[in-house]
Amino acid sequence: GSEAASEQGQEEEAEDRLKEHMDNLLDKSAKTRQAALQSLRLALSSRTLSEFLLERRLTLTDSLEKCLKKGKGEEQALAGTVLTLLCLQMGSGPEGEEVFRSLKPLLVSVLTDSTASPSARQSCATALGMCCYIAAADLE
Repeated sequence: GSEAASEQGQEEEAEDRLKEHMDNLLDKSAKTRQAALQSLRLALSSRTLSEFLLERRLTLTDSLEKCLKKGKGEEQALAGTVLTLLCLQMGSGPEGEEVFRSLKPLLVSVLTDSTASPSARQSCATALGMCCYIAAADLE
């Protein structure tokens, strides 16, 4: 019993940290946003969080959109990576498709922007390719 309670406590603690990182994506400081993106990248690549993300995908998508629009270089690159991981977590269902459809124009915009940093463009190209492969309903 106590082992299950301890595990649930750890789960809640991890979710609280994730919520904090998601809140930090809207911070005024670029350093804070980048740190939040790095933490989210680590969390999304190390465990399955689809239940947690299902309820918060729109919030996270909006935050990633802001990072891609207003951020520069490293922040855009990290946002592209986190978006790819979010798409992987959401899978090929309607939720993954919704995330991809909402951010596809922005990914294309950063990818084709010759003034964007090479790392941001590369990250957006990877996100576009992976999300398209995973979640695009339209084969075109």
